[in-house]
Amino acid sequence: MPREILINVAEKEKRVALLEDKTLQEFYIEREDSRGIFGNIYKGKVKTIIPGMGAAFVDLGLKKDGFLYVSDIVALPTEYGEINSASLRQRPGGERGKKEEDINKLVKKGQEILVQVIKEPIGSKGVRLTTHISLPSRDLVLMPTDSHAGISRKIQDVNERNRLKKILEELKLPRGMGVIIRTVGQGKEKRELFRSIKYLLDLWQRIKRQSRTSPTPSLVYRELDLALRIIRDSFTEKINKLIVDDQLEYKRIRQFIRSLQPRLLPNLVLHRGGKPLFETYNLEKEINKIFQPVAYLKSGGHIVIEETEGLVSIDVNTGRFIGKKRLEDTVVKTNCEAAAEIARQVRLRGIGGIIVIDFIDMASSRSQRMVLDILRKAFKNDRSKINILPFSEIGLVEITRQRTGPSLADVVYETCPYCRGRGMVRSISTISIDLLYQIRKELLRTKRKMITVVAHHLVVSRLLNEDRGVIVSLERKFRTRITFKEDRDFHLEEYKIK
Repeated sequence: MPREILINVAEKEKRVALLEDKTLQEFYIEREDSRGIFGNIYKGKVKTIIPGMGAAFVDLGLKKDGFLYVSDIVALPTEYGEINSASLRQRPGGERGKKEEDINKLVKKGQEILVQVIKEPIGSKGVRLTTHISLPSRDLVLMPTDSHAGISRKIQDVNERNRLKKILEELKLPRGMGVIIRTVGQGKEKRELFRSIKYLLDLWQRIKRQSRTSPTPSLVYRELDLALRIIRDSFTEKINKLIVDDQLEYKRIRQFIRSLQPRLLPNLVLHRGGKPLFETYNLEKEINKIFQPVAYLKSGGHIVIEETEGLVSIDVNTGRFIGKKRLEDTVVKTNCEAAAEIARQVRLRGIGGIIVIDFIDMASSRSQRMVLDILRKAFKNDRSKINILPFSEIGLVEITRQRTGPSLADVVYETCPYCRGRGMVRSISTISIDLLYQIRKELLRTKRKMITVVAHHLVVSRLLNEDRGVIVSLERKFRTRITFKEDRDFHLEEYKIK
């Protein structure tokens, strides 16, 4: 199956598309004015400690302070903000539901501390931090503040795991440091892994030097930008082509690949010609579909995807597909198609957190297992951490997917200033009834002889026509005069009583 990575460079943004057999599987956008901070390392200062939440706020020099949970704290050398390692009984990233140590024993207000961003701000939630620093390369991840060593669980071959374990034993890392061999490290020779660890150790030394001389708070290490990050994590021997449509970006990427994986240089291609790269691959229409709530299946069925701040709901429907035999066959086929498409859509849209899928009800547990197997297989190549639970008693499937930043929709769209993110506004009749109530309330309170109501022109029209009788009744009862003034700049739901 041919696999390609396309990088499109525009004036204000970069777009990256990952294709499998000419089908769009992953899509990313990075803009100059909103580059992500996930993976960045900061020299910060502990600003506030909240024992009741087991957390601290850390000043990073950004608009908002970062949030550091007690479970994301590990011991650091004195020069990076000493933490009392004797008080630590739980590995970083552990479940906060378990008994935890008093955060006051670990960090102090005003303390300088080296932290890394593990989750970007999402909605009303701020940046989440850890002192558990991790530095990734293509093949492995160096953990300079944690002595743990391990191998990716996705590498399941016993002989390969034993071979990699022997290499780990020969690495001879400095005391207190750890390493994890990534999935792409499978099959790599010792020489290649040693070269990666040397690169990361040198990088850590540069970060330490930078942190010593930098003021507090400040950024001491910036994660790679989108293009280089994708190349580091995804550009392997399995990628047939890496196509770039900008000369300067092509040269920059070529230099990066030469230092990282020189044997892959022949797979790097500069796109030439008058037709834009994404149009050449007919991707623009596919990209526009990503932002629609409905995704259609080949059979005629469809799935409906609704994102909220807390979770994502996905509903599966047969749509136009009526099948040829039994109802159960129609339902199972639709659910199987939907399972594969849901995994693709989740990756495309950058959806994370809690995902709840409402598959069409199936009669047999065998059919449920078949759908779950397809779902798990479709998520197999997802780089984010995935946990798929079995069907619940009411036929729902719950998935948790690691979320490190905003979804694609959050990057491209903003909350509607008119409906304020609700997706709907109150009806004219509802606004009119509410306004009449407020007028009565005002007249009861003040006994005024005249009031003026300023509102949206559609609301004023309703009050002067359909609701004119109520207005006249109020004027007679309170012996007052009610006048109306239109303001076309008003929000439909906005009004003032003067």
